[in-house]
Amino acid sequence: MSSFWINRQANSSVPNGIHPSQTSFADEVCATVARMFLYVGTLALFGILGIHVWNKYHGMRLAEPAAGAEWSVADHSRPTFSISQADHGDRSETYVILRHPEGGRKDILRWQDASKRPIAELEIYRPGDEEDGLSPSANLSARMPMPGAAELEAAGIVESKFGTVALLGRTDMRDGAGACLGFVKRIDDPGLQISGWSCEGDNAPARRAAIGCMLDRLTLLSAGKEPKLADLFARAELKRGNCAATSTPDWVTGVENPKLRGTL
Repeated sequence: MSSFWINRQANSSVPNGIHPSQTSFADEVCATVARMFLYVGTLALFGILGIHVWNKYHGMRLAEPAAGAEWSVADHSRPTFSISQADHGDRSETYVILRHPEGGRKDILRWQDASKRPIAELEIYRPGDEEDGLSPSANLSARMPMPGAAELEAAGIVESKFGTVALLGRTDMRDGAGACLGFVKRIDDPGLQISGWSCEGDNAPARRAAIGCMLDRLTLLSAGKEPKLADLFARAELKRGNCAATSTPDWVTGVENPKLRGTL
C-alpha cells in the first residue's frame, strides 16, 4: 500500500499527468517533422530552379542551330531553271542548288572557259524565313572575280524579258577585257531575286549584251507547287526579245556620257 501511495504522489507532481520525458519526446518529433518539411521544401526549390535552368539551356541549344544555320548543297534536288539556246562552245556549265533550313533556295549556274576561268554566273534566289533575305546588292562584290577589289557602283541598265535590270561595276576596274559587270533584278510577287555577273566581251556594251541574252534565255523547267512562279515566266516569255538587239547600246543604257551632235 505504501508503494502505491508513493507512486500516486510522484505522478501527482507531474502537470497534467504527463511525464517530462514524454514531453521532450513529443517536442523532438515535432522538431524532426519541421526539419523534414524544411528539407523537402529546400529540395523542391532547388528542383524548380534546376528545371528552369535546364529549360533555358535547352531552349538556347535549340535556338543556336537556327541562328547559326548556313546554306548547304542540296544534292538530291532537281534543277528548276535552264539557259536555253546558249552557244556554249568551249565553255563548261555547273548547276548548284543551295538550301537554307528556314526554307530559302538558291539555284546557281556558273560558266567557265577552256582554261577553267570563271566568266559568268547566274543566281535565282527564292527566300524563305531566313534573316538574310533579299539584298539589293546580292553580295555581288564577294561573288564576282577579284572579290574585295573595290565597291560596286551603278553601271547603267539593260532591258530583258523581266523588265529593266540594274547593272553594277567595280569602281577601280577600267572598261576592257577582264572587267566584269554585275546585275540585280528583284521581283516582289512572287518573292524572287535574279542576280549574277558576266565577264564576257571586250567592253561594257558587249557585256551588257551578254547579260541581256542570259536573262532572256533563262527558262523555267518546273514550277513545282509555285503557280506564281510559272505565271511569272509565262508572262516574261511574251516579252522575250532578240539578243542581237541588245548589242547596240543607246545613251540611256550606255555607261559613257551621251555623245551629243553639234556644238553648244
